[in-house]
Amino acid sequence: MTRVNRFNSPVPDHEYLADGDVLFYLRDAVTQLLDHQQEYTTFGLIRYFAEYFSSVKNSNHVLFREYNYIRATPHNRASFIRVFWRCYRQIGKSGDLLSTLEYRSLLQLLCPDFPLEMVQRAARIVQMEDVVDCLMSFSDFLYALQLHFYYPEFLNSMLLIYQDLLAGKSPNTVIVPTSTSIDLLRSVAAENISKEKQQQQQDGVDPSTLAQCIDALCDRFKHSHPPRSCMREVLGQTNKVYYYSFLMSLAKHESINQTIGALPSRAEFLIDPEMDQDLDKLIAQISVSPSSNSSGSAVGGLKEEHPPQEED
Repeated sequence: MTRVNRFNSPVPDHEYLADGDVLFYLRDAVTQLLDHQQEYTTFGLIRYFAEYFSSVKNSNHVLFREYNYIRATPHNRASFIRVFWRCYRQIGKSGDLLSTLEYRSLLQLLCPDFPLEMVQRAARIVQMEDVVDCLMSFSDFLYALQLHFYYPEFLNSMLLIYQDLLAGKSPNTVIVPTSTSIDLLRSVAAENISKEKQQQQQDGVDPSTLAQCIDALCDRFKHSHPPRSCMREVLGQTNKVYYYSFLMSLAKHESINQTIGALPSRAEFLIDPEMDQDLDKLIAQISVSPSSNSSGSAVGGLKEEHPPQEED
């Protein structure tokens, strides 16, 4: 999905509004305002809307919001992935390995109703099998989560195509799903995951055949999907394609990561100068803060006001 540059490419107003999901954010801003009238109207409507859209621009608007909101737009999805990375980057720096449930707990600190299913799907990409209790590095998990969280509709559709090819169907008889059938795809794809694990032990699918079907899917797909050139590149590097190994290659693909625009490259994954500066400032404030000695000072004051009585 290509973003329209409002300043360099004149487009009709309705196209610009649709491309930027402006009406979605405007409706949400009004809804939040109505739900918290007393809190927000005290400092004025103009300031409220300015701060709301500023938070959208800075990607802070997804913090502590419900799952349906953080997945509602491509910008929200990318913003949530970036917020998760910035909040927990230290896990990667420390080299800790966490389980699926531990990663879900971290995600739920930012989005209370973040579903376990999405975390499990990301874990399967890392482990390339239906195992949910193995430990994973922060970088491997997050790049896999980014792929499945940003492109879930496309990956669900591609899984159905992969299943048809595994079943021996001709490319001419494979049903290429449309974006209008996404709701039905979710339940079907979930059922097919266990089947895929069993069939993965067989021969994979022909990469050129899968590429042909993916091209047909992209032609009619209305949701975001990885760049075709990246998928063709990955498919051209193997003689047989297995679903989860294919997804892992896509998750590691630097061009796909750049297209999403949420995470830095793997070489710079642990580097965030802005966040490091903020942490340094916070640590400096804590080290010189008198609050750590406040209890002692209070006790000292009490002792001065009420000196102990001397014994006879």
